[in-house]
Amino acid sequence: FLNHFPSPTPFHTFTYKFTMFPRRTSLSLYSCTSGIAKCTLGSLYHGGAVSSTSSLFTAATGSSLSTSERIPSFVQTFQRNQGVQSHFYSTFKGQTTESESDVADMKPLFSKIIIANRGEIACRIIRTCRKLGIQTVAIYSEADRNSQFVKMADEAYLVGPAESAKSYLNVEKIIDVIQKSGAQALHPGYGFLSENSSFSRRLRDAGIVFIGPSEYALEKMGDKKASKEIMEDAGVATVPGYHGTDQDPALLKEEAAKIGYPVMVKAVMGGGGKGMRLVESEQEFDSALKAAQNEARNSFGDDRVLIEKFIKRPRHVELQVFGDSHGNYVYVFERDCSVQRRMQKIIEEAPAPGLSPELRRQMGESAVNAARAVNYEGAGTVEFIMDLDTDQYYFMEMNTRLQVEHPISEMVSGQDFVEWQLLVASGNKLPLTQQQLKCNGHAFEARIYAENPKFNRETGKVEFLPATGKLHYLRTPEEDLERKVVRVDTGVVEGDEVSIYYDPMIAKLCVHGATRDIALKKLKYCLDDYHIAGVPTNIPFLKALATNRDFQDVKLDTNFIPNHKKELFDAVESKIPFAEAFAAAAVVSRVAESNRNNLTVEDSTNPFVRLGGFRVNGEVTQTIEFVSPYEFTVDVRFNNRKPDSYEFTIRKPDEEPEVVQVSGLSINTQTWELKGFFNGVKKVSNTFIKDDEIHVFTRDGSSILKLQRESIGEHEAASEGTLISPMPGKIVDVHVKVGDWVKKDQPLLVLEAMKMQNTINAPRAGRVNMIMAVEDLVGADQVLCEIVEEDEKKE
Repeated sequence: FLNHFPSPTPFHTFTYKFTMFPRRTSLSLYSCTSGIAKCTLGSLYHGGAVSSTSSLFTAATGSSLSTSERIPSFVQTFQRNQGVQSHFYSTFKGQTTESESDVADMKPLFSKIIIANRGEIACRIIRTCRKLGIQTVAIYSEADRNSQFVKMADEAYLVGPAESAKSYLNVEKIIDVIQKSGAQALHPGYGFLSENSSFSRRLRDAGIVFIGPSEYALEKMGDKKASKEIMEDAGVATVPGYHGTDQDPALLKEEAAKIGYPVMVKAVMGGGGKGMRLVESEQEFDSALKAAQNEARNSFGDDRVLIEKFIKRPRHVELQVFGDSHGNYVYVFERDCSVQRRMQKIIEEAPAPGLSPELRRQMGESAVNAARAVNYEGAGTVEFIMDLDTDQYYFMEMNTRLQVEHPISEMVSGQDFVEWQLLVASGNKLPLTQQQLKCNGHAFEARIYAENPKFNRETGKVEFLPATGKLHYLRTPEEDLERKVVRVDTGVVEGDEVSIYYDPMIAKLCVHGATRDIALKKLKYCLDDYHIAGVPTNIPFLKALATNRDFQDVKLDTNFIPNHKKELFDAVESKIPFAEAFAAAAVVSRVAESNRNNLTVEDSTNPFVRLGGFRVNGEVTQTIEFVSPYEFTVDVRFNNRKPDSYEFTIRKPDEEPEVVQVSGLSINTQTWELKGFFNGVKKVSNTFIKDDEIHVFTRDGSSILKLQRESIGEHEAASEGTLISPMPGKIVDVHVKVGDWVKKDQPLLVLEAMKMQNTINAPRAGRVNMIMAVEDLVGADQVLCEIVEEDEKKE
């Protein structure tokens, strides 16, 4: 066996995973310089192990392999990892290893679990369960009937309509599904019921294991007031603020004034940026408080809030912690999550850069002390705010669940946290001790959202409005899970819908490198390979962040986006080279392909039908008209004696014509990848054409260009006082009525979309002539309110 591998060093440990067994198995091999080797093979599913030098490959299934006949063929199937990744044996140190009695005492894992969640986290949990041979049961709403997690699960049960309150938060229905399915345990994922102690208690009373901490830990650490008291008792500083039980709005406003503006209004329960509002002045307090309370009530069923001093230059640093029922606790390093928008993280990294080893250790020990104080079991995250002016860190909150950004901690630690959760929930010890955990390299996570980042340069306001729609085109970077350097956690595929009912996150792109610089370059490279058409996304904005000089230089704080908005959006809005030429080339290729296939289309307004006269036979010049993002035309000159060469003359108003010579043009009609030399420069582009829109993706950026379409009337421009809905959603609150006089920027109504509440303000002073009502459902671009001046109303 050893002849098939490099010579081991004294007491070196290897771990191999067999893919040929029906159940997951692990082989641990260690050797010494004398050439004597001992191997142990165990089934993680059963928790058993055998050790033998004569019958080396006896698995829990009872099958045996001949070392002389079968080993060479199976060497090819091993996935090799340096260091111990098996969860039967601790990291091999010196001349000792974990005793076989500890292995024999391992408790079996569950045979079937239910996942009370949806989307990418449900898919993530299912993948680990498949690896461990655990059956999975999914629950789904009517809106998620065709979702990927439903297809991946072994069983799936409908629990209600699209609204979360009637489906994913429907406790009675979920418990009914558990009883019908025979699931032994429930994994809550994150969000929804993951931090609901009463739900956890209901499960335990019914004999169902909640894969998470105890009700006591959920209550204490899920309550921001109680958790801060626990941390103060443990000697960890907390942010100054009001954490009292009296929730009278007048008292809360008075306490905010005592603390001093700016302040944060924060929901007592939950996390994820829900129920949080930054209040800059007393005038903003009432509306911000109401919005935070409404959002907290809808997300967590609890509208209590606390008021805290807003630290002006903070970094957000959090610690991943684990505990088990045997009194063992570890922290699995820290993450920096400072770059945020709408109080939600969009780029995270591990470990947190720029911290001294001593500070890392102090924060880790503080986090473990917090977990120990409530006898914490399972995965949790302790979040700290670091004041850059004083270098003091303050406890902020503990998220008693698996965190959205957990993959980057998995990458730097080499562990599977869902597997750890399942082991702990089954009554087993933590797989590794603090001394055995090693941090390897650096990792980034970028959250891909369906949203439209916008910067109003006149007002200075930045918006990240969620978007909905169908993913008509979706190409992701190639994953490298074997080396664990590129990972895409997602719950959607091309053709899926992003609906108004749930969070608009499409995926999490995670990359790993030996250093922060390498990992950051890898992130940018992979973002260049992430192509989506059908809904606007934040990918261009993420690329602007990844290439920003201050971000690269670790000049981080939670105000990073507001402080760098101009340069970030300059990068987002920068024009990509040859965008017009690529679009024209895509049109030419599309028409040529249609001609070759003799395709006809009835729709006379289709721009490709109108270009049908364009033939690739003989010399011809054809003009293509574009209307967006600006009006321009492209004269395409072609000669069939040079079938892969074109001359594009791009004409824009008030500009000199630009001539682009294209040679060696080729296209892959399966992926619509265009290659060619543009003015002698080799360029590659992925293009996607939907109706009259051409999406161009290159490593220099992306662009959407729209062809001229006949018989389409222009929309009448909205008047200055007309408010148009920026997204589909539901009206949850209205502050004014028809006939009221309002001031400019006065709050008018609250629009809820994708679990976030957005306050819509008056665009000008005037009288309300029309406004939507509470509970009204609205679509994108629908009129919400009309504000008119007195003379306009009289007319």
